[in-house]
Amino acid sequence: MHVIETNNLTRRFGTLVAVDHVSFSVEDGEIFGFLGPNGAGKTTTIHMLTTVLKPTEGNATVCGYDIRKQASDVRNCIGVVPQEYTADEDLTGLENILLCADLYGIPKKVSKERANELLELVELSKFKDKRIETYSGGMRRRLELACGLINRPKVSFLDEPTLGLDVQTRMATWSYIKRLKEEFGMTLFMTTHYLEEADNLCDRIAIIDKGKIIALDTPNALKESLGGDIMTLTIEQKDADITSLIETSSKVKEVKKQDNTYRVKVENGEETAPQILSMLMEKGYKVTKLSLTKPTLDEVYLEYTGKTIREEEETSADMFSKRIALRRARR
Repeated sequence: MHVIETNNLTRRFGTLVAVDHVSFSVEDGEIFGFLGPNGAGKTTTIHMLTTVLKPTEGNATVCGYDIRKQASDVRNCIGVVPQEYTADEDLTGLENILLCADLYGIPKKVSKERANELLELVELSKFKDKRIETYSGGMRRRLELACGLINRPKVSFLDEPTLGLDVQTRMATWSYIKRLKEEFGMTLFMTTHYLEEADNLCDRIAIIDKGKIIALDTPNALKESLGGDIMTLTIEQKDADITSLIETSSKVKEVKKQDNTYRVKVENGEETAPQILSMLMEKGYKVTKLSLTKPTLDEVYLEYTGKTIREEEETSADMFSKRIALRRARR
């Protein structure tokens, strides 16, 4: 069953095409990931699916409801954990969750019981009466997750749920997300630019770049689509081009050159790499760097986009930290 289905979903801001005719579906009970760098169109897609923004073209359904014509029904069946912190710092953790419950029109008797259950889920029960200004970044993110679940949504949208968190807190958040699927059967649509996060959590991943989906499959299928191991080597001779020499090996499937570094897709890398190294040395080339890796999502991303996402990870996290610091400074 398709819980989310999009058809040529598009959003323009003037001449900028933020989301460009994307079509995909999300199955009931799966964790579906949108993987891409900052500015790829991930958050804009979530804003359309959660009825915050209207599409310029195309359409989508969420829980069977049309996002254009049945926006109220869509909102009633979803939960949203935004990228930014939204909790009121002057309120306690419990008060913030109850405030969200009031906005959904949930009766007080029901909301208090649910709030305490959610605080237990995200391990914040001991801190429920503490003001948010005393919470760490990880505690704030866990509280945002609890707030997004107070209406017991069928679908939960998580926009960069671990952005700006340290590795240990990020992994703890992964555990909570997995529990939502395994214990509650929830469908989760999450955006991320963390490769290991997408690989560990998502049943399927859509790689999005410049507003377009350029690949969509399970993490394993995406990695297997590369069809071989990846050997990266750098030679000392900057003016030389050894592409044709490397291609003489029958085990080489593809060679990409950038300056004096070569990215080589090979079969049986453990055997082929030493053979290529020996051949280059015999021809007088000095190899200054050599690495061999099995297919990873990083390699998949590089294959489909021609660039790495690692530098973007650091940039986005830095930007997020700066926004939080500025926000606190204004208080």
